[in-house]
Amino acid sequence: MRLNILTFVMLGGALFATISKGATVKVKQLPAVNIPLDSSKPGNHIVINDIILSGNKITKPGIIYRELLFNKGDTIALPNLSQILEQSRKNLLNTSLFNFVTIDTSTVARGKLNIKIDVIERWYIWPMPFFQLSERNFNVWWKTKDLSKIDYGMYLTWDNFRGRKESLILMLRKGYDQTFGLSYKLPYINRKKTLGLGFILSFSGNHEVAYKTEDNKQVFYKDNKKYAQQNIFGTFNITYRKSIFTTQTFQINFNDYRFSDTLLNLNPGFSNKSHLQFLTFYYLLKCDHRDFKNYPLKGYYFDLEFEKLGFGLLPTENIDIAFIHTSGRKFWNLGKRWYFAGGINAKISTRSFQPYFIEKGLGFGNDFVRSYEYYVVDGQNFALLKSNLKYELIPTKVKNLKFIPSKKFSKLYYAVYLNLLGDAAYVNDRQATAGNDLSNSLLFGVGLGLDFVTYYDKVFRLEYAINKKGESGFFLHFVAPI
Repeated sequence: MRLNILTFVMLGGALFATISKGATVKVKQLPAVNIPLDSSKPGNHIVINDIILSGNKITKPGIIYRELLFNKGDTIALPNLSQILEQSRKNLLNTSLFNFVTIDTSTVARGKLNIKIDVIERWYIWPMPFFQLSERNFNVWWKTKDLSKIDYGMYLTWDNFRGRKESLILMLRKGYDQTFGLSYKLPYINRKKTLGLGFILSFSGNHEVAYKTEDNKQVFYKDNKKYAQQNIFGTFNITYRKSIFTTQTFQINFNDYRFSDTLLNLNPGFSNKSHLQFLTFYYLLKCDHRDFKNYPLKGYYFDLEFEKLGFGLLPTENIDIAFIHTSGRKFWNLGKRWYFAGGINAKISTRSFQPYFIEKGLGFGNDFVRSYEYYVVDGQNFALLKSNLKYELIPTKVKNLKFIPSKKFSKLYYAVYLNLLGDAAYVNDRQATAGNDLSNSLLFGVGLGLDFVTYYDKVFRLEYAINKKGESGFFLHFVAPI
């Protein structure tokens, strides 16, 4: 596949905050940080005398220590101390357990320091009703404003369950689609805090299902009386996190799909059977060196996903597909409140036939060219490039809302960025059908954006973009652009 990629830049913003204050914690220590020292020169190193935690009313000390680049008793070169403390602070913020983290030092003797880590914990328990759109993104729903395509229900999300960074989610979703599910994640099961596990059990039923793509848009079949599609899903995974910045996930999935006969009659390529059961093996390698994961400004990120669907072990399996999906992103601080970011997402699949309900090209998740939000681009292989040039319009501000008694909500931060954006992509579709002219062609979009970032990892992006068709519009998103 050959791609010609645009140059692009983004001036519009959202914010990300980097200030910290608040909580105490004690934690199991990691292996010492090895830093070259010249012992012949006195005063060029310090020893960590003690680590003092505060503000961790729920979080166990070991969870905090797991993210630190130093331990009690470590000897650290003075020129490296500031960088090590700042990176440790960022590591703690990226756990999504704390709104603010502050690290201070105090001298207790010649060449010895105490380090105090103060955190403000987040609110971890969210039992509440929810409303959710059954569309690929907000902009697709806003075009029709179809209130029937709103799901509602109750969920219980309990983050940092038992203070050990565990996650417990119970979901009951009704409305346009129905889902009943239970999810549990335990990040560490061993003393070294390198191994974790998790599982998900769920049932979903859909009265309306996209069964084909026509003119680069999904066409839906709806059955008001019974489910057009239903799925029983179960998964078990093991995570391995030897270092601070690298995580591997090994996962086995079980899927049981049932489809309406009418759905298959409308598109025989939707699925080769009305009842499919199959196993999936999934592997994820993730290397994350971003300063802040919800809205990064510096650093880099890389992931690699491999998924194999079908092993011929179940009587109704009849599926044999594998693909690799990868993404890489790099973030630069250009100085004087200017930043640049670039990223590439790519997918390569085996040449076996992919049923429509499995095939995913561009237009799903974060795999889309900005300005093409209303379209889907089917295909088995693709490459997508994204770029932003941004200016920090409003630097990070911290506000105390005195009328809110809880520190978990009363202290907030925000920032605003102006962006110039440019994306380009190419999708290869071996199963292309007439009328879907976005496949097997170069796509690109450019525009301006304004990003707002605040606490609890919230990002709000308003963008105006134009594509190669000359179509333009305003688009709203709720995650970082790259």
